[in-house]
This record gives sequence, C-alpha cells and structure tokens, in this order.
Amino acid sequence: MTVSLYLASTSPARLMLLRSSGIEPVVVPSEVDEPAAVLVEESRVGHSLDAADTVALLARAKAEAVAGPGVSEFDGLVLGGDSAFELDGIVYGKPHTAERATERWRAQRGRTGVLHSGHWLVDLRRDSPERGRGVGALAEASVTFADDITDSEIDRYVATEEPLFVAGAFTIDGLGAPFITRIEGDPSTVVGLSLPTLRSLVRRLGLDFADLWNR
Repeated sequence: MTVSLYLASTSPARLMLLRSSGIEPVVVPSEVDEPAAVLVEESRVGHSLDAADTVALLARAKAEAVAGPGVSEFDGLVLGGDSAFELDGIVYGKPHTAERATERWRAQRGRTGVLHSGHWLVDLRRDSPERGRGVGALAEASVTFADDITDSEIDRYVATEEPLFVAGAFTIDGLGAPFITRIEGDPSTVVGLSLPTLRSLVRRLGLDFADLWNR
C-alpha cells in the first residue's frame, strides 16, 4: 500500500528532504498569510507568541488551509511545516533583504541559536475512519556558527541570495554549511523538516513511514 503525501509548502528544502527519504509528494501551496495569522493568534491569546508557538501555529494553518473544504479529491496525508530561528529570545524568520541578512549574520557569528520546526499532519485518506484528524509536533536543534567568519565572507554569502528566503538566514545543505561548526539535534530539523518527527506523526495515524515511499 502506498499513501500519497500532499506537501502544503513550496519550500525547496522540504521537498528535497522528502525526496531523499523516498517520498515524492504532491506540492500544494497553502497561500497562508503568515504575519496575519500570527497577529490574529496573538490578539486572541493576549500576548506575543514565542518561537515554538509560532511555528506550531503556522504549520497547522498551512496544513489545514490545504486540507480544508473543497479537497474531497485528496486521498492521503497533508503535511504543513514551518521553521524559525531563535537567538537571545528573539525569533528570526526569513530576512528577505540583503541588509537584514547581513545584520543577522554579523550578530550570530560565534554564537549558538535554536532552530524550531513545527509539523502538522492531516489524515485525508478516503478510507480512514478518522478522515480529517490532525496531529502535530515540534522539533528543535541548536546551531553554532564559526567565530572567525569575516565581514567579507558574510557579504559574499549574502550576495548569493541563498540566505534571503530561509529561516535564520542560513542553510546547512548549501553554501552556508562551511560557516556552521556544530549542530545538536536532528540535522534535518535545521534543513526545514524533521524526518524522525514526521515518522512519529505518521505512526500516530496508524501507518508505517514506508507506506509513503513512492520513489
């Protein structure tokens, strides 16, 4: 039995991780307005969300946006994910601009931060007695940056534009890898999706991870 996985994300890193683990997902962008979703939740709870709460909220919002009404043709699991980097209690998402990415790299060199990754998985199998059920979990990993990164290296790395559209302005599976000296925790969490966490969620829905293999 092969179960389809619908990925509620356009992240190339998440797609690469799934493919490397034997899964070719169906990519279905969620189109969630992330800042608006966070503001609505903060207004509801009456305080700012921390990094863990933010990624948990957005992962669920993405999955549920794709798994909502009008998707009766889906037959499989829908996965939503989100990541954020935390340093000194400050949450950093994607920098989007070169200036912001440069500022972050100069602040984080020689230091250790935590990458938080949220996951939400919705069961949309047509034959499932619990169709529509969702399960979620968080994963985190600490990342230590080299203390001898030069301003020139930062400028040249930022000029590649690789760090502009990833949480924390860095990658471990690309050009940013040589600037990272240590990772504590599941490395795939830092890439953008914890594969062991996904396996655990799949198991909670009564499936084996191998049921998703289709490559």
